[in-house]
Amino acid sequence: MSAETAGIDLDKLFASIDGMDAEGFVSFLTEDGTFRFGSAPPVAGRESVKAAVEGFFSSIAALRHELQRVITQGDVIVCAGEVTYTRIDGSDITLPFCDVFEVSGGLISAYLIYMDIGPLFAQP
Repeated sequence: MSAETAGIDLDKLFASIDGMDAEGFVSFLTEDGTFRFGSAPPVAGRESVKAAVEGFFSSIAALRHELQRVITQGDVIVCAGEVTYTRIDGSDITLPFCDVFEVSGGLISAYLIYMDIGPLFAQP
């Protein structure tokens, strides 16, 4: 699915995530943007978000998103789909996700990921 919505190029955003490019990822955020992944506490500011995302990237071998639905209302974007994670041991798991972005001035001011990440780290 190709989309530029509310000034955000979703293809490039998800390519930066799937490329595990934390610097590229935070370039989509406002300087004081907030990021929350599942039930983890929110992180604010590009440098703090970058550190949190780099920490997460170091816990996996790879990831790949498949957007299935994008809904925009004003400056809010909702993306739903599936993400396939490759664990450090080489095994894969696919999980559903829903992201909500609040956009301000063509950048994401709040990035909220709604998903249960628990199965990724569960022992088989």
